[in-house]
Amino acid sequence: MKGKNDSDMPVGKLTRVDDFLPPPNKLVVPVDTVKITIALDKSSVEFFKGEAFKNKVKYQRMIRNLLETYAAKYSH
Repeated sequence: MKGKNDSDMPVGKLTRVDDFLPPPNKLVVPVDTVKITIALDKSSVEFFKGEAFKNKVKYQRMIRNLLETYAAKYSH
């Protein structure tokens, strides 16, 4: 099958490049956090769980990001 072009295959001369990405432990930035207990409406938690599932993230992180954004906007 001479002349067939497979778009998933590399074309031309290949060159190896050094690994320039940091190791996984360098990608995690420590954040100063405080654990709290909070009671939320069931419907609010179900909303965040559903959105988190669709976006493949943790719902607690979504809530934390929401609170951080709100606090940053209204901090003086």
